[in-house]
Amino acid sequence: MNKIKDRVFLSILAGGIGTIFMMIVDLITSQSGLAQRSYRTTAAGVWVSSRRQANSWEGQLLGSIMTLGLSMIGAFGLVSLLTKYGKDKIVLKGMFFGISFGAIIQALLSVFVINKVSPKDALSNLSYVASDAVFGITTALAASTLGHDSLFDAEPQNNWLKPTEKTSEEIMANNPMAAR
Repeated sequence: MNKIKDRVFLSILAGGIGTIFMMIVDLITSQSGLAQRSYRTTAAGVWVSSRRQANSWEGQLLGSIMTLGLSMIGAFGLVSLLTKYGKDKIVLKGMFFGISFGAIIQALLSVFVINKVSPKDALSNLSYVASDAVFGITTALAASTLGHDSLFDAEPQNNWLKPTEKTSEEIMANNPMAAR
């Protein structure tokens, strides 16, 4: 399989995959009654004037498109983070980014006083945090799986200082007895 070398295309694809898994978790939590409203409904509430419109199929489609768009922007930030700092501890990095990005989005959405469908209860917001964590983890895993390894070769942050420890080759060259 050819790996993706373009960071923007990788972000779009990984963000789409992460959004699918986020929407599945969101659907489970909203249908089980854990969340008052789905992510789609909350996102649609920013753009439409009533709760009825946000719950309509057009509002749900609008909310899904807006959520996908924001998720792809978030995926670009996550791919940039992974390509700069490496893909070690990828699940933790993905979860950290997903929860942080989701919190920023929720804070921005709560600023809009016209959002008539934003839930105010803790359980709904905790379900959003779980959805955001799943988004971050699956996006990070998708990016690391689909992305070319050359994207994740982070250049050293500080390559002008000499190392403080000798390499094993330097130790062997200085001490021939260590080779035995």
